[in-house]
Amino acid sequence: MKHITYSLSLLITLTLIFTNTPTTTFAQDYTQWNLPEGAKARLGKGQITGNISYSPDGTKLAVASSIGVWIYDAQTGEELDLLSGHTSPVTSIAFSPDGSTLASGSEDNIRIWDTNIPNRSSTVIGQRIDVTSIAFSPDGNTIVSSSILGLWDVNTGARLRTLAGHAKRVYSVAFSPDGNTIATGSRDNTIRLWNTDTGDLLRTLEGHTEEVSSVTFSPDGNTIASGSQDNTIRLWDANTGAPRLMLEEHTDAVRSVAFNPDGSILVSGSQDKSIRLWNVNTGAPLRTLEGHTDAVRNVVFSPDGETIASSSVDKTLRFWNTGTGDLLRTLDGHTDMVTNVAFSPDGSTLASSGWDTAFHLWKPDTATLLRTFEGHTDKIGNVAFSPNGKTIASGSIDKTIRLWNADTGDLLRTLKGHTDWVFGVAFSPDGKTIASGSEDRTLRLWNTDTGDLLHTLKEHKRSVFGIAFSPDGSTLASGSADKTIRLWNADTGKLLHTLKGHTEEVGTLAFSPDGTILVSGGFDGTPRLWNADTGDVLHTLEGHTDWVSTVAFSPDGKTIVSSSIDETIRFWNTNTGNHIRTLTGHTYEIWNISISPDGKTLASASYDGTVLLWSISLDENK
Repeated sequence: MKHITYSLSLLITLTLIFTNTPTTTFAQDYTQWNLPEGAKARLGKGQITGNISYSPDGTKLAVASSIGVWIYDAQTGEELDLLSGHTSPVTSIAFSPDGSTLASGSEDNIRIWDTNIPNRSSTVIGQRIDVTSIAFSPDGNTIVSSSILGLWDVNTGARLRTLAGHAKRVYSVAFSPDGNTIATGSRDNTIRLWNTDTGDLLRTLEGHTEEVSSVTFSPDGNTIASGSQDNTIRLWDANTGAPRLMLEEHTDAVRSVAFNPDGSILVSGSQDKSIRLWNVNTGAPLRTLEGHTDAVRNVVFSPDGETIASSSVDKTLRFWNTGTGDLLRTLDGHTDMVTNVAFSPDGSTLASSGWDTAFHLWKPDTATLLRTFEGHTDKIGNVAFSPNGKTIASGSIDKTIRLWNADTGDLLRTLKGHTDWVFGVAFSPDGKTIASGSEDRTLRLWNTDTGDLLHTLKEHKRSVFGIAFSPDGSTLASGSADKTIRLWNADTGKLLHTLKGHTEEVGTLAFSPDGTILVSGGFDGTPRLWNADTGDVLHTLEGHTDWVSTVAFSPDGKTIVSSSIDETIRFWNTNTGNHIRTLTGHTYEIWNISISPDGKTLASASYDGTVLLWSISLDENK
């Protein structure tokens, strides 16, 4: 589900973990591959959002991600290519039997890629078909796809037929080795077998008590293996549909199953973080491969059967020796959702936070990871630099605000007092005060040096999300799920004004550099400009098609920039409210933006697991 409430969205924070070492420098090659127009670098390879697939000759491994299909050298792990063109995360990939083409499926369409042409374009099949699984026929001329279950002609792109019969969404599809039969696994707990030529339903295999997430044929075509959310794997006679064996060692949902090339071993990957190997004839467990720290998404054998590749929610790809179970190598670099970015006051560093209890500090010019800040016991909601850049504040679901030395990463102090999640943190312009907003409906002011609580402001009726100090530090603005903005005297905590006009939750606020204008954004998708002294509405900016996640002023105050869950960044003229231009390129929701102090670079954080750095010239917007 693409949209989630502010209560969840502003506290989901995620990580850009590219390696297990404390300092990492990214090669300048793949950080600049297939960038959208206007972008100069990409931090992160995006989320692993679908399956992984070996090329038939075993030399390459393809990985379905939120920003396209990554192609790796299967022996060295070196990045070879990034296939981009989908406008949504890639959910399924498959090589043709001869390896000359690769098919990728997404929410938007199916694309066919020529694997012999680097940086290639693709042929598009279908539109808005929301593919969750894809497979080539043995002759390479036909593709079967789900969740709209259909057969497609690879050469013409024509839909050959639609397979109707499942009561709920189809998650997995597979051709039999002779190409005559298609197996499908569904959320309706069944596996169905279909005649490829006619589309007729041959039989329904019943036995799983939860949805079927993976189906595959044995190499000889006589056995079907299925993995299910009911924690079991089942083996079926492909010719009669009769159940053969049930494998029950996993302690959580089975997400992927695959046969080795001679059909004697089955490998399974599970939500329980483990990979298990099984004797297909007896059902006996052979060994368990452990090392992933989160759910295993997908498992595949190399064509020679000697290696198993696995992908995981822990954002790693791992390669294992089939015979011994030894871990051969781990590929890092894939990421999770990025929800917050902030430039330091001098623009030399960039902080990012994500779905993690840690956040990270980068040198944006070289894409170098400088350090990681660890200490929170739950996800981080927001990070902010002090005006002198020496301190970073982070707010968390663990109900605390933590202050860190930006140069060393040392924890300076922990501020406790909120009784629920902390969504937002902000420093006053003189750096002496920190403001925090929380799910507990309060806005709190703290002494930065001592950590003492100065004021608790309780006028909001629901969660407090966005907070901002005026440039002179005299006024504090807060936006809330109660659809209001409140302006407070920052010294006394006295309520000055309540601004009403938004029709949904208010999640983001920013003052103009001269302090005369306040811009706000939220669930109703319309940034609004307010006179900061009177509370009058100056402009309502219309153009976004979904909620506005961040608003910011350019350093000279003449331009407003807004980001949205609609995957766009928009520039507006502050004086007129006119729309100037739009940046696109993320494949998923944009959660946060930050403009460098010199106004030349914009960083955007996205649900697609990447931070894009954009070259911007605000002079042309005036």
